Amino acid sequence: MEKKRFRPSGSILLALAAFIWGIAFVAQREGGDLIGPFTFNGTRFLMGGIALLPVLNLALKEENRAYSKASMPKNDKHTLFTGGIVCGIALFAASNLQQVGITLGSPAGKAGFLTACYIILVPLAGLFIGKRVSLRVWLAVAITLAGLYLLCLSESLKISRPDLLILASALCFSIQILSIDHFVKAVNPIALSVIEFIVCGLLTMIPALIFEILPDPAGMAMAFSNKDAWIPLLYTGLLSTGVSYTLQIVGQKSVHPTIASLIMSLESVFAVLAGWAILGETLTLREGLGCVLIFAAIILAQI
Repeated sequence: MEKKRFRPSGSILLALAAFIWGIAFVAQREGGDLIGPFTFNGTRFLMGGIALLPVLNLALKEENRAYSKASMPKNDKHTLFTGGIVCGIALFAASNLQQVGITLGSPAGKAGFLTACYIILVPLAGLFIGKRVSLRVWLAVAITLAGLYLLCLSESLKISRPDLLILASALCFSIQILSIDHFVKAVNPIALSVIEFIVCGLLTMIPALIFEILPDPAGMAMAFSNKDAWIPLLYTGLLSTGVSYTLQIVGQKSVHPTIASLIMSLESVFAVLAGWAILGETLTLREGLGCVLIFAAIILAQI
């Protein structure tokens, strides 16, 4: 098997993807406040799935339409749609827990770091499917717990409900990542993502209709007519989903996957910086130390 070569160009693309994802936490905070967490999430994932269709078309042409309807074997199509539905359901749970947590008041920077805990949870969840975990990962888990204590728990040893929702989303994201790892080996990754995003978007529109759109259709129409609502929608739907995913695909062609994971985990750092620069969010010394410990654990788990 040919080894992947480390090239600065691929690393720059992955860092740019992490930068876009980090700022997306700010867009999610603003958009969720304007039109509601479910309506915002459902719209942006449907938008992201549609935005990936031209990229998918180019990918199919490069692969001589190996995954096109005319030439795709029946088993491959079955695996593709099964994988897209499974990953879409996992993404539905993860993204909406995260979005509701952000909308309820979890700062964008803190949400970015708590979400990054999926990098620790992925190998832990792998234990249930027979994957062994090294001593280094257990040490990273211990450091993460210490960081979470400083970042999330108040002096009264109570964790806030928004932070708890973000942590639950990190667990669901770890399930989603493992699901992608299982299915992506047999199907076109971009096709898998298109189905995943559309499934997630359609499922999210169900609670959006029940809790946000139908109770106040006039107010929702007014919210959608507000240009301030479309800026975060376009950013998360087109840039955070379509562009960043394409950057990730291209970047990982020339970067070792372990190094790629480490680079992409920088989204947590960019989330804190974006929350400070755009929203004026601040972290206490205690919370800042918690962020440092969590990021150190992320690095330890990936080296």
